[in-house]
Amino acid sequence: MKKKIAVPLEKGVLCGHFGHCESFAMIDVENDKIVAEKEIVPPAHEPGLYPKWIKEQGATDVICGGIGEKAKQLFAGQGVELHIGVPVKPAKELVMDFIAQTLQTGTNSCNHK
Repeated sequence: MKKKIAVPLEKGVLCGHFGHCESFAMIDVENDKIVAEKEIVPPAHEPGLYPKWIKEQGATDVICGGIGEKAKQLFAGQGVELHIGVPVKPAKELVMDFIAQTLQTGTNSCNHK
């Protein structure tokens, strides 16, 4: 498995609302191991911008709390898999849960259209 996983962050942990994050953790996974990590600041938020920008960063997956319907549709069009409604934790912990197939997903806490 080779993946690049994007996690929206606020104060070092998962940001509950995708579009309001301060930065993104970009974590590369190969053969069920984290091989690289970096934190990057996204461009100024505009509706619809982040899905394209995240895909341009090479992301294959996004782990998030809440995310709007438009962003969900745009990610689907980009072929990026979403893992929605996860608990607030540091990005590395979430990715380790993803690797172990124990990532808890749940209800999308965002109801934007």
